[in-house]
Formats: sequence, C-alpha cells, structure tokens
Amino acid sequence: MTGNEGPARNLDGPASPATAPPFEQLVLESRDIQAFLTELAILASSRLSAPGNTIHSGVTVLRHRKPEAVAASDAAAKALDELQNGFGQGPCLTALRRKTTLLVPDLAAESRWRPYLRTAMEHGVSSILAVPLNLAGDAEAVLNFYSGCSNGFTSEDVATAEMFAGQAASSLRLILRITQLSEARNDLSAAMQSRTVIDMAIGAIMAQNRCDRDTAFNILTRTSSARNVKLREVAAIVITSISGERGIGTHIDE
Repeated sequence: MTGNEGPARNLDGPASPATAPPFEQLVLESRDIQAFLTELAILASSRLSAPGNTIHSGVTVLRHRKPEAVAASDAAAKALDELQNGFGQGPCLTALRRKTTLLVPDLAAESRWRPYLRTAMEHGVSSILAVPLNLAGDAEAVLNFYSGCSNGFTSEDVATAEMFAGQAASSLRLILRITQLSEARNDLSAAMQSRTVIDMAIGAIMAQNRCDRDTAFNILTRTSSARNVKLREVAAIVITSISGERGIGTHIDE
C-alpha cells in the first residue's frame, strides 16, 4: 500500500441499478456462502479502486461471539482482517457490533483503537471503511475496505459500499435460508431413516421373542446401553441379522 493524499478518481459516483453487480447471478453460480462472499469482496474492491488507490476488501463474520475473516478480495485484505480480529478491536469490529457504517478517513488522526491502528499503519493502511451487512438476525457480518491513502474514501464511495452491502445482504439472507431449509430437510430425512430402521428392528425382536412393542424397545435400548453403541446402529445390526449375516441376532435375552 502507498500513502497518498486523496487521489483523483475515475469513478462516476455510486453504481446505478444498470451497473450494479449481478448479485442474483452470484447466488446461482456460487458453490457455497464463502464463494459468494469472496466474489462479493472482489467486486466491491474493483468498484471502489481508482488509479493510485487500490482498495482491499474483506468480509468478517461473528461466529460464537468471535470475529472470523471468511472472505477477501486478495491476500492483503485477508491479512488485514485477521490483524484486526487478533486485536479484538478496530473500526470494522465496531461497525459490526454497532451495526452502523464507520469511516476512518485518516488513521494517523484517529484517537480510538490506537494499538490496532498503529499496527495497521505499519502495514500501509491509511484509511478504513466498514459497512455491516444487515442479515436480519440470521448472522452478523461486515464488509471491510482498506486504503493506503489518507482520505481514501469519498462520500460516493461510502454510498457505493452501502449499496453493495444492502444488495449483498438480501442475497446472503436468501442463501442462508436455503441452506437452513436444506439442512433441516436432511436432518428430517436422517431422522426418518433412523426411525424406520429402529421400527423394523423392534418388529423383528417382537416376532422372535413373542413380546409386545414396549418390551422389544426396552430390549433394544438396553442392548444399546450395554454395548455402548448407538440405538440406530444396534437396530441396523438386528436388521442385518435377518438376512443371515453375522450380527447380534434378533433373539436378545431380556
């Protein structure tokens, strides 16, 4: 990074809807959430960069109350996000926790977060912009921008960054909900499969031992506990034994 003072920009201000990034396309083409966030960081970095002022962009999320750098436009952005997370303080983390945009135009003139800012300046950072992603409680994330120039972000840049964050948040909420529905469906499918196997095993034990369902279930659970094997696995072994393969058998002493 180089420390210049307010370089001239060849940008025409905030992106219009016609030039806005194709977030819907990103959603469709991204393999997963991290891939989507990486593409977001690259697009945001490209949109805000200008001759003499390369902008590095990263995304930090809060997981189990701990910040984690999950995506970046480049290695420099990744390192800068991780640096701030290591200090546990800084403009990006403050923006994340307060859920509000935060601009530090000149790190040398900023009195907050001094231990972190001193180190950031040693890494060539002169100004920082952080814009949180409104994920409606599904998660917490912030889009971070780093410039090697003091006053490296104009008011138009802030508006553009907020536009990026707003559009990306809408797409990301959709991805998160699709992921949650998919996981719930998979969990339900697994639970139904487990229940089917257990029911089949109970039926086999009932037939073999000429007992009622409750007794058969108790036999199965006691065997699971005694052998320290999951109930579904015991049930699967019982079912396997029906075909004559080696197993614990369906006749289990009470």
